[in-house]
Amino acid sequence: MGARDLTEAGALHVAIIMDGNGRWATERGWPRLVGHRRGAERVRAIVEAAPGLGIRHLTLYAFSTENWKRSTEEVIGLMTIFARYIESEAQRLSDAGVRLRFIGGRDRLDKKLQKLMAGIEAKTADRTRLNLNVAINYGGRDEIARAARVLAADVAAGRIAPEAVDENAITARLDTAGIPDPDLVIRTSGETRISNFLLWQSAYAEYEFTQTLWPDFSPAELETILNRFRMRDRRYGGTVRA
Repeated sequence: MGARDLTEAGALHVAIIMDGNGRWATERGWPRLVGHRRGAERVRAIVEAAPGLGIRHLTLYAFSTENWKRSTEEVIGLMTIFARYIESEAQRLSDAGVRLRFIGGRDRLDKKLQKLMAGIEAKTADRTRLNLNVAINYGGRDEIARAARVLAADVAAGRIAPEAVDENAITARLDTAGIPDPDLVIRTSGETRISNFLLWQSAYAEYEFTQTLWPDFSPAELETILNRFRMRDRRYGGTVRA
């Protein structure tokens, strides 16, 4: 099945837990940050390949709420890599028709990084070829808790009646409001945990776990996984989805 056929078969939302950067580096005797830098380079290849593989939404797990527990050196290094990625890729993404959005709490992030994030979101807001969502300081439980606080405030203020609180009301207050739920979640590096990623949104997602470390994850492997995914019957608790 070629790229043209894949695109016409239906646009997908693929979410990826990009794991294994540090391990990739240490296996080679290099500092962990070298692996993170190589992982950032891998993002470019996957983003470039995504539209031709029928992916309309791509969500990447870059930094979790739990990652603050890492060493200060690694955290600072990761934040520097994020800032440099935004600065270096802003024009490229815009020219390629990629809309970039960030999910996760921003208050804990450096003000300069927050400004860069807001800037590239504004710059690419009208792009439609690919919707790229990057999760930074993101945790599924934290996201749901923040949405619950907003919802509680709305109820207290009379903006929504208690009996109107349903799944749609919660979904509308998540970081991913307006973004379709993921069809497929991929985790690299051989780990088989979901690690607090898109807990609400992935209720009916399919999962794939690969031994490949993120810096080695290629568009060819992504295509292989997608071809396998398209052979699955997605029943959603009932009938098979076409």
